[in-house]
Amino acid sequence: MENSSTITDYKKSIQFLLCTGHSSGKHWAFLSAINFFFSVTAIFGNMLILVALYKESSLYPPSKLLYRCLAITDLLVGLISEPSLAAYDALLTKENHSMNLCFYFATISAVTFTTLSAVSLLTMTTISVDRLLALLLGLRYRHVVTLRRVRAIVSFFWIFSLGFAVILVYEFTFAKISNLTLILVCIFGSLFCYLKILWRLRHYQTGIQQRQGEPNGEGNPFNIARYRKTVTTAILVEVTLIACYLPYSIVIAIIIMQGSSQFLDFMWESTATLVFLNSSVNPILYCWRIKEVKQEVKNIIRKFLCWAS
Repeated sequence: MENSSTITDYKKSIQFLLCTGHSSGKHWAFLSAINFFFSVTAIFGNMLILVALYKESSLYPPSKLLYRCLAITDLLVGLISEPSLAAYDALLTKENHSMNLCFYFATISAVTFTTLSAVSLLTMTTISVDRLLALLLGLRYRHVVTLRRVRAIVSFFWIFSLGFAVILVYEFTFAKISNLTLILVCIFGSLFCYLKILWRLRHYQTGIQQRQGEPNGEGNPFNIARYRKTVTTAILVEVTLIACYLPYSIVIAIIIMQGSSQFLDFMWESTATLVFLNSSVNPILYCWRIKEVKQEVKNIIRKFLCWAS
C-alpha cells in the first residue's frame, strides 16, 4: 500500500511538472502545428524508404538492416511520438485543460521519444563501427559482420531502449541525466570511428598504406570509391543527427544544473521538435546519397502516379 501511494504521489508530481506552470500562448500552438506537419512528412518519407530498401537487393544485407532499423524508428516517431507531442502542445494552449489527458499525451511522447531516440543513436553508432570494420577487416569483414549478428545487436538495442524508457516513468530526473549521457556517448563514439576512418583513408591518398588492390569478401578489388561514398553518406546522416540532438542536449544539461522555468520548458519542447525533424530529413538524405534507394523510390512514385492517373 505504501509503495502504491508513493507511485501515485510521484505521478501527481510529474503531472504538475508537465501540465502546469506553462504560459498558454501562440508559441505552443505553433509547436503543435509544426509537429503535426513533420509527423506527416516522417510517415510518408520513411514508408517510401522502407519499401525501397525491401525491394533493393544490391546493398549488403547487414548494412541494409541497420538503415531499415533507422527508418523504422523514424516512422514510429511520425506515427506516435510527434502526434502525441503535438496534442500535448495543443492542450497547453488552453488555460483549463484536462490534467489527465495532458499527462497521457506527455507520457506517450516522452516514453516513445526516449525509446526511439535511444535505438536511433545506438544504430547510428553501430553504422559508424560497421564502416570502420569494413575498412580494417578487409577479407574478413563479411565473415565477421553477418546478418545474424547484426539482427542480434539490433534486437538488443530495442530491448535495452524499452527498459531505458521504463526508467522515465519512475525516475524522471535520473532519466534526463541518463538520456543526456547516452546521447554524448553515442555521438563521441561515432565521431571517433569516423575520424579513424578519415585518418586511414588519408593514408590511401598519400601512398603510406596502399590497399586498393586487396580483395574483398567477393574476390573483387577493394572498391575505395564506393567505400568513400558509403562513408560520406553515413557521415552526413551522423552530422544531421548531431545538429538535431545537440541543442536538445544543451537544454537538458542546463535544466539539470539550474532547474526548470517557463522559458526552458519551451526551449525543451522546441529542441525536442528539432530532434523529431531528424526523422523527416533522413529519408531525403537516403534518396540523395544512396543511388539504389533513390532509383527504387523513383520507381515507386512513378508506379503510384500511373495508378492514380
